[in-house]
Amino acid sequence: MKRIGLLFILLLSLLNAESNVDVSKIYGRIQFVDAFPDYKVEVVTAFPDLRVQKVDAFADRPGKWQIVDSFPDFKIQIVKNFGDFKIQYVDAFPGVK
Repeated sequence: MKRIGLLFILLLSLLNAESNVDVSKIYGRIQFVDAFPDYKVEVVTAFPDLRVQKVDAFADRPGKWQIVDSFPDFKIQIVKNFGDFKIQYVDAFPGVK
């Protein structure tokens, strides 16, 4: 009986776990990496935490990412599960949902 209670509490905590990352501050020069990222990110098609627009310049607002190979503001690793937050690529209106 105690195991069922512990499993229930664990499952409930996983379901209620929210990202403690302030995604409104993630913009600018972004480098995609395979190891040692600042954030792990899931790419989704619905219900994102942040809508991301890839830009060539002026990545100065939340959700605007300029993809670079060196001197990034943030290093991002794309993962399939258990990311720090979820993004959706958009052509217009980037930012926090």
